[in-house]
Amino acid sequence: QVQLVESGGGLVQAGGSLRLSCVGSGRIFSINLMGWYRQVPGKQRELVATITSGGSTNYADSVKGRFTISRDNAKNTAYLQMNSLKPEDTAVYYCNAEIRIRSDYSFANAWGQGTQVTVSS
Repeated sequence: QVQLVESGGGLVQAGGSLRLSCVGSGRIFSINLMGWYRQVPGKQRELVATITSGGSTNYADSVKGRFTISRDNAKNTAYLQMNSLKPEDTAVYYCNAEIRIRSDYSFANAWGQGTQVTVSS
């Protein structure tokens, strides 16, 4: 009923920047918490940043001061601006959202398909 699609990943040199986008579509009434997570092979998926519908944000210590999460509620979209990228930021980045479904106002926890970010040294 709902879908999240990420975009904006790619290959960048250390010190560079990328901006990820996550767009929600389908039977969306509203979106509560939105977040970005990342995963490298052989490791658990880890939280990068979250943002509430009111704009309150939370960041992993490893990205504080370098990454900025934002959202456009009217467009059901979240962004992750990543600056001063490091090789250790290399991972698949996933978007997550808690979505209220339009048809019955139930909640669904949705994940995107992921977008690869590779930072070369």
